[in-house]
Amino acid sequence: MEVREPSAKYLSRPSRVLTSAGELPADWIVQPLGELMRLLNGRAFRPDEWSDTGAPIIRIQNLNDPDSDFNFFSGVVDERNVVRPGDLLFAWSGTTGSSFGARVWTGPEGVLNQHIFKVLPDPRKLSSAFAYRLLLKAQYSIERQAHGFKASFVHVKKSDLVSVSAGYPPTLEEQDRIAEALENADALIDSLEQLLTKKRQIKQGAMQELLTGKRRLPGYETPWIRRPFSEVACVSRERVNPSALNTPPLCVELEHLQPGTGRLVGDVFESQQAATKSVFRQGDVLFGKLRAYLRKYWLAEFEGVCSTEIWVLRPRGELASNAYLFYTIQRDDFIDVASNAYGTHMPRSDWKIVSEFSLSLPGDGMEQAAIAQVLSDMDTEISTIESRLTKARALKQAMAQALLTGRIRLVPGSAA
Repeated sequence: MEVREPSAKYLSRPSRVLTSAGELPADWIVQPLGELMRLLNGRAFRPDEWSDTGAPIIRIQNLNDPDSDFNFFSGVVDERNVVRPGDLLFAWSGTTGSSFGARVWTGPEGVLNQHIFKVLPDPRKLSSAFAYRLLLKAQYSIERQAHGFKASFVHVKKSDLVSVSAGYPPTLEEQDRIAEALENADALIDSLEQLLTKKRQIKQGAMQELLTGKRRLPGYETPWIRRPFSEVACVSRERVNPSALNTPPLCVELEHLQPGTGRLVGDVFESQQAATKSVFRQGDVLFGKLRAYLRKYWLAEFEGVCSTEIWVLRPRGELASNAYLFYTIQRDDFIDVASNAYGTHMPRSDWKIVSEFSLSLPGDGMEQAAIAQVLSDMDTEISTIESRLTKARALKQAMAQALLTGRIRLVPGSAA
């Protein structure tokens, strides 16, 4: 499925006016959400009302995972609280980016718990699909004003939500065209997210098989060898005070290592600090020893310095490949050993324990390189999908901003 920004020949750009809902086309209507939809709050269920049979109680934790476990209610259910697949819901109390906000219910028919509104759009004014988009826009605004998009708990009063001004096209047909275009963008994002999850799972499975010898690449039959980790890798002890250098080196801190991906995030800076740093060379493997279960690691693409909370690992002995070492320290069993740490509040990996970690590996450097190349190719494919996903999300955000403010108008036939 391809989602693209509509080309100019499919758009019309009418005159615009400034309204309480922002700058909108002159023919759009502006009203408070409370005049466009009814919000029916869920029922408060006591634990002693739960049962093993009856109607599923739809709680906030069920919104993100309609297949999760339900509590049940076997008493009389008020029709106002009945929720059916396709109904529009709004969790008015929850965590931003997670449980708070608008949802289209995709689970079983059930009864609504408290802290969630069932939303009934006025069919004379709004299509249900467009009402969902208006609620998402209101949710976005509420989260931004409350917490600046940080993952925080947010609570919105019904009186505040219904007073939010909303602008909408005068015809249901145009509303549905806008909703369809955004649904197509969502479908592309969902498909890429599913593909990304699948590729990551495939890579993780391949790592567990190829790095343990459970599966061998064609053409390699030499028996593997078993060595303690201290005989295949060492920790560099080279240290430097950056402030004593004429040219400040590039510095990598723990926060620059993205958990679980092996990539740098944020801006690596030139260090002029007086604090002692570890020195790394291009090709070294950096491994965050603080809270090792966070899986912070990187195959260095340049030379620089890093926090002493990061091990600088180099291959030794029969281990000839830096890349093979990089994938070895991503193994689940290695992470488990490295997570056997000292320190309660700031747990750090213990080299004495890690150095004794026993692993099998190819004695043939060519096989090591071949395995590392297979896994590197998988990483490249994952990176490509991640890039496509980032672009799709940016496009969807731009589309939503343009279409829900009428800055771009779709003519019939242009939503798909």
